[in-house]
Amino acid sequence: MHSSKASLSRNANTSMPSTNSNSLNCNDSDLHLNMLSLNSSLVDPMDPDFNYADAFNKLPFYEVKKDLYHMMTDSQEWWPADYGNYGPFLIRMAWHSAGTYRIQDGRGGSSRGTQRFTPINSWPDNANLDKARRLLWPIKKKYGNNISWADLFVLAGNCALELMGLKTIGFAGGREDVWEPQTDTYWGNPENEFPNKTSLTPGELENPLAAVQMGLIYVNPEGHNGEPDPLKSAQDVRATFGNMGMNDEETVALIAGGHTFGKTHGAAPATYVGPPPDKAPIQQQGFGWDNSYGTGNADDTITSGIEGAWKPHPTTWDMGYLTTLFKYEWELIKSPAGAVQWQAKNVPESGMVEDAFDKNKKHAPIMTTADLGILYDPIYKKIAKNYLDHPEEFEKAFARAWFKLIHRDMGPVTRYLGPEIPKEQFIWQDPIPKAPAQIINSKDISQLKKMLIHSNLTISQLMKTAWASASTFRGSDRRGGANGARIRLKPQINWPVNEPQKLAPILQTLEAIQTAFNRYSRYRKVSLADLIVLGGCVGLEMALKNAGYNHIHVPFLPGRMDACQEETDVKSFEVLEPKVDGFRNYAEEQYLDCVPQMLIDKAQLLTLTAPEMTVLLGGMRVLDLNYNECQAGVLTHRKSMLTNDFFVNLLDMDTVWTPSKDNSNLYIGCSRTNGKPLWTATKADLIFGYHSQLRALAEVYASPSNEKKFINDFISVWNKVMNADRFDLKKR
Repeated sequence: MHSSKASLSRNANTSMPSTNSNSLNCNDSDLHLNMLSLNSSLVDPMDPDFNYADAFNKLPFYEVKKDLYHMMTDSQEWWPADYGNYGPFLIRMAWHSAGTYRIQDGRGGSSRGTQRFTPINSWPDNANLDKARRLLWPIKKKYGNNISWADLFVLAGNCALELMGLKTIGFAGGREDVWEPQTDTYWGNPENEFPNKTSLTPGELENPLAAVQMGLIYVNPEGHNGEPDPLKSAQDVRATFGNMGMNDEETVALIAGGHTFGKTHGAAPATYVGPPPDKAPIQQQGFGWDNSYGTGNADDTITSGIEGAWKPHPTTWDMGYLTTLFKYEWELIKSPAGAVQWQAKNVPESGMVEDAFDKNKKHAPIMTTADLGILYDPIYKKIAKNYLDHPEEFEKAFARAWFKLIHRDMGPVTRYLGPEIPKEQFIWQDPIPKAPAQIINSKDISQLKKMLIHSNLTISQLMKTAWASASTFRGSDRRGGANGARIRLKPQINWPVNEPQKLAPILQTLEAIQTAFNRYSRYRKVSLADLIVLGGCVGLEMALKNAGYNHIHVPFLPGRMDACQEETDVKSFEVLEPKVDGFRNYAEEQYLDCVPQMLIDKAQLLTLTAPEMTVLLGGMRVLDLNYNECQAGVLTHRKSMLTNDFFVNLLDMDTVWTPSKDNSNLYIGCSRTNGKPLWTATKADLIFGYHSQLRALAEVYASPSNEKKFINDFISVWNKVMNADRFDLKKR
C-alpha cells in the first residue's frame, strides 16, 4: 500500500474529497452503496429503447427558440417579469443550473437537469427559480421527449442572451435528464448552510466544493461571512470560480457579463418568505418561498435580500456594468430587507436605473460586495479595465466563458447535438483528433495481438497500463478515459500511482509495436490509445488461457485516437490524479482512514454497480495488478490466472485476520488451526468480507458453481471500463 509522506492541504488540488471534512463518513460499519445504484432504469419513465440523441435530432430547434423568445416578453400575471422581460430571470436559472459544477470531482453542472430535485431546487441561492422552471413548462410540454429539461434550462438562458443583444458562440444539446436526486454528491456541511457563517478563511474551500457555503452557487454576495470586505470577497470569488475550472479572465467576464442583465430583489425582510419547495405545504404543488409581503411579486419580490440593478438598461447587452463600476464612488447601505450592499454616489439622471415596473421611478445603481471585489483586487481590476477599454474583447470573452460555463460538464464534442455547435474546439473540451474513415480491422487486430504476445510484456504490465489509462474516466463530467492516450503525456505520465519508472519502458515497447505495424500497414494505422487497450485485452486473454479457458475472447472496439501535449490542459488534468485507487490497492497516507469509502467513490465515478465493483476488484487482485507489486489482497497461489480465488480465500473460515502492528491499513490472515500466516490484505480487501451487502456479493463469486459467471462478469466490467469514454459508440 503506497504511503506518501507529503500531506495535502484541505483545499488541495485533488479529485478526492478531503478526509478532514464530513464529505466522507469513514465508519466502515456505516458504508453505504446506494450511490452505486443511482439512475436505475427502475426510476426512469422512458422506454428501454428510447434514444435521446435520436429524439433531439428530430426537434424543430428554431421553433423552440422562437417560442422561447416569445415567452420572454409575454408577461404572465402570476409572476410579472422585471422590465417586461424574463430574459435575466432565465439567465439566472441557466447559470445556477450549470454553476453547481466543480472540477475537483466533476460532479454538479447542468447536464442532468438536477435543478428540478432536492436539495438543489430548495437552496437559498435558487430562491424563486421554481417560477422560472414553471414558465418553461408550456414549452417543455409542447416538445415533450424531444428536449430534456437539462437542455431546455440552458437553451433558455442562451436565447435570453441573444434576445437582449449578445452574440453567443453557439449551443449544443445532448444533456439527458435524470429522474431522482443525485445522492452521490456532497454539497457541504448542513451547519454551514447559508446564511450561517463558515469557519473557513477567505479563499479557502472544503475540497471538492466550489461554493463557500452550502446553499450557495458561488459566494455570499454580501461578502465573506456577510462582512462587507471586497478584498476578502475577491479571495472567495477566485477560489470558487477556480474550482469550477475558470481562470481570472473568465471569472471577470462572467461576473461583468452576467450582471449586465436584470436586478436583485430584497423588497422586505425574509420573515415574509415561506419555506422552500422541499418544505412547503403540499397544496403549493412544488412552489416555495411563498411571499406574504404586498403582492408577493413584482416590486414586492424577495429573493437574495439585496435590492436594485447594477446599471441602466438591465435588459440590453452593453458596457453599462463596467462603466458604472469604474465611474462612481460607492457607499455602504442596507437594502429594505436588511442586506448589506453598495450604492453609487452622485449619480446623474443619465446613470440612473429605471424601475422594473414603474417608469416614473428611478434608482441609483447598486453593487454587491462581491462586485466591488473586482475593483479592489489588483488582478481583477486590471482585467476589468482592459475589458472596459476594449468592448469587442469583452463581448468575445463573455460569450466564450458563458459557453464554457454551460457546456463544461458535457464531456467530449462527440456528445454535442444540434445545428449551433461551434466549429472551434477548446482545450477545456479535452480535444482528441477525429478518427479516420479507415480504422484497423479484425485481421489487423489479430496481427497486433501476436505482436503484443511476443513483446515479452507480462500480463500484469499489459493490464496495469490499460487500467491506468482507462480508469481516469469520470462519469460525472465524462472526462478522462483511454481515448487520447494521455497516459503518455504530462501530467499523467508522472503520477505516482502509475509508477512512472516502470511505465516508461512499457510505453516504449508499445510505441515500437505501433511504429512497426504502421510502417507495415499502408492504409490503416493503429493509435497508441487503441494499442494500450488491446494490450489489456491480450493480457486478460492470456490469463484466461492460463486458467484453462482457451477459447474465450475479450471484446475490443478500435477507433481511439492519440491526443498531443498541446491539446492537453495540464493544470485541468491534474485534478484527475487518483489519491486513492482501491482497485490497485493504492492510497496516499492521509487517506488511509477512508479507503473503502473512496473505493466506492471511484467506482461511482467509473459508473460501476456494486456487483461490477466487486467482481472487478477480485479479478484484479488475482491478476497481480496492485500498485508496486504489493501482495496485499493477492489471495491466490495461482497468479496470472483469472480465477475466483480472491473470494474463495477471503471467505475461508480457516482464516483469522488481525491488524498489523506496523501498518494501520494492513491485516495479517493466519490459519485458525495452526496459526501459520497465509495472506495479507488491506481495508479495501477486507471490506468485501466485513460489509454485509458486499459479503453477500462476494459469496456469489466464491461459489464453485459460479466460477464461469465470475469469468464472464469480469470480462464484461473490464470491457465497460475500457470503453467508458467511447461516446462515439454509445446510444445516449
